[in-house]
Amino acid sequence: MENVIILGSGCAGLAAAIYVARAGFSPLIIEGNLPGGQITTTSEVENFPGFPEGIDGFSLVMNMRQQAEKFGARFEAETIERVELSADSKKLFTAAGNVFETRALIIATGASPKMTGVKGEMEFYGGNGVSTCATCDGAFFRGKEIAVIGGGDTACEEANFLTRFASKVYQIHRREKFRATEIMVRRVTGNPKIELVLSSVPEEILGDENGKVRALRVRNVISGETRDIDVAGIFVAIGHTPNTAFLKGALPMEEDGTLIAERDASGVRTQIPGVFVAGDCADRIFRQAIVAAGTGARAGIEAQRFLEE
Repeated sequence: MENVIILGSGCAGLAAAIYVARAGFSPLIIEGNLPGGQITTTSEVENFPGFPEGIDGFSLVMNMRQQAEKFGARFEAETIERVELSADSKKLFTAAGNVFETRALIIATGASPKMTGVKGEMEFYGGNGVSTCATCDGAFFRGKEIAVIGGGDTACEEANFLTRFASKVYQIHRREKFRATEIMVRRVTGNPKIELVLSSVPEEILGDENGKVRALRVRNVISGETRDIDVAGIFVAIGHTPNTAFLKGALPMEEDGTLIAERDASGVRTQIPGVFVAGDCADRIFRQAIVAAGTGARAGIEAQRFLEE
């Protein structure tokens, strides 16, 4: 039986691993489907403290991984399909048919951004013009025209935020009316740098000879007409899906799959003693690498305390 198993190898999982390993508990990290997490798809991270010149996402998580390994953390390239959780032990069943058992469990499986699925989207994703994080990548489009896809609060918030950098923001929404709250709608409609492209859906993302985004083709759902909007960047803001489907019925979660932590000072404990949550799988608000790392550290400290008690 393991002392601590950590599910997820992004910033939250690795921060937890550093704390737990440094305390001498030699945690086992189950890497999951995307080792390193979503940040590995980010070409440059400028808002993670300690890197004044910025750092690419892959290098950031590799540094954290090496730090965790230095203190005795171990890694398994497995994916968990189902769990059996109790106060005394936690059993984890992998897709390969293996079973792990642990006294303490930290869940840091992250969340996956929802994508539109249009042609060109994945080709230009991650450093070539398509992004799912305005806070992460907005500054790279200073003085350029960009597009935001989505009509909810997140899309409206990102469109407003991006006007700090972009010369113009096109907001693409499939309906004539927004589903965002009234205050967010007022902000985008009142922003002179935002042009609304309503009743329209993305059809294709077009690139230039350098492999970068040059335009977004949209189709009006009423008239059927298409048009190409010249933009250097496209931000997809249609929501995230927490990577928690395998935990359904085992832990409380919101309708969208976001795990629910207990209402205590730690913010990472669950209703099952010895089970902790960290990062984007339990955070529908911030979804930032540094926030995930912070909650990972908290989960690591709480896991230590649980084992010592």
